[in-house]
Amino acid sequence: MAFGSNDAWTRPSAQVGGAESQDDGLRRYMVGVYNKMAGAVALTGGVAFAVANVPALTQIAVFSPLKWVFMLAPLLLVFFLAARIDRMEASTASALFWTYAGLMGASLATVFLAYTGESISRTFFISAGAFAALGIYGNTTKRDLSGFGSFLIMGLVGILIAGLVNIFLQSAAVHFVISAAGVLVFAGLTAYDTQKIKEGYYGFGGTKGTIMGALTLYLDFVNLFLFMLRFLGDRR
Repeated sequence: MAFGSNDAWTRPSAQVGGAESQDDGLRRYMVGVYNKMAGAVALTGGVAFAVANVPALTQIAVFSPLKWVFMLAPLLLVFFLAARIDRMEASTASALFWTYAGLMGASLATVFLAYTGESISRTFFISAGAFAALGIYGNTTKRDLSGFGSFLIMGLVGILIAGLVNIFLQSAAVHFVISAAGVLVFAGLTAYDTQKIKEGYYGFGGTKGTIMGALTLYLDFVNLFLFMLRFLGDRR
């Protein structure tokens, strides 16, 4: 996706200083991606905790008809952001990104209601450690991971279809397979997307590039955490 030329950072090809300047720009770019991603995860977690622990907010976001707004709005917003970001101002894209993270927090409040706080914390740190290791691999490996992209996307589609089918089957065995497949797919996507974001800097870069990179890794981390929680979480 070609991002607008009004981004805060210019493309590396327009920078002066050769390879050293490009390496420095890439480091700043990746730091920007991870800072936004970490901030979005923190915002989501804070909103989810608040909604789950304030009865009035719980009633609105979890038990009232408005729950469908909090469930569907993030999905619609992420598709809108991905499709229109090249035509947005960077400030608008940033506002939508943080709005999305907040809405996701409201929709994920049920996690705090369904699982114990201790198991959520334990799973979060395990997921964060795995995510960091996979991100380092994707950022440093010389191996081209692009060949895994189609396979991982096919796996993701398979998980979605199986999940829909299992709504009707209610099979514990299918649930287990979906959970295991989800962990593997999003672990692979974390490494793949990290490399893709790094390589994308040389094509686009810019503030909106960091937003889309952060959004991609945010989705990888949140889904990795949720699938791992199925294995490691203790229900209330």
